[in-house]
Amino acid sequence: MELKQVLTIAGSDSGGGAGIQADIKTFQELSVFGTSVITAVTAQNTLGVTDVAPVPLNNIQKQLEAIGEDFEIAALKTGMLFDAETIELVAKYIKHYNWQNLIVDPVMIAKGGASLLKEEASEALIMDLLPLAAVVTPNIPEAEALSNIRIHDEESRMEAAKAILSTGVRGILIKGGHGKESDFAEDFYLDRHGRMLILRAPRKKTNQTHGTGCTFSAALAAEFAKGKSIEEAFFIAKQFVHAAITNPLNIGAGHGPTNHAAYRSNSSKESIQYVQ
Repeated sequence: MELKQVLTIAGSDSGGGAGIQADIKTFQELSVFGTSVITAVTAQNTLGVTDVAPVPLNNIQKQLEAIGEDFEIAALKTGMLFDAETIELVAKYIKHYNWQNLIVDPVMIAKGGASLLKEEASEALIMDLLPLAAVVTPNIPEAEALSNIRIHDEESRMEAAKAILSTGVRGILIKGGHGKESDFAEDFYLDRHGRMLILRAPRKKTNQTHGTGCTFSAALAAEFAKGKSIEEAFFIAKQFVHAAITNPLNIGAGHGPTNHAAYRSNSSKESIQYVQ
């Protein structure tokens, strides 16, 4: 069986729970070969981010060229892109190499509240990157920022999703982890053809959730690379993250990293179901 090659374009997390580190762990666990382009180096741990140093644009360009000239990328994801210039460069090279199956994780705010995306970069994300993407995977605060719509119920969630689809992205997947209104974490997908999917899992009350967004989008990219449909990829990504949260590592004194090995080594996939 051919080993599919995937790419993550994101920041480095010195604490190992999110960013490039989380993506590579996820790729490995889902049996695809991971490559990377590092856009920024963060100093962070489970307690928060203390420094962010962007990688020079010429080095990001060289990384992109190194990947594009030697690897057959079947899918890719973007995470922390830091500023407008980086976003524009990444979008340029995605088009240049005609990379398909792009998952955009619009990393904007760290768990501890630190900003990971400059304000002026939001417009570049919307204008340059989202039109190239198969799916964008915001959490609720990020979906609100991208749509300028406050999400407080199913109607406003649909309104926000439609607003984000108007940017040209082919599918929007709003993660439900930030919703506190029920005992379930409900993820919502809508594409520009009107197809809607809702996937629900029991909500876990834990602070061992650092890197869940990165991990989820990396899992989607891995499954897209293997030719899975959105229904299959969405379900597996939800299973993967749910297992990672349900079987905590209990590392660090703050928002602890998720357990990337749990999906393959544990059968903790209970009660995940499509409700739409």
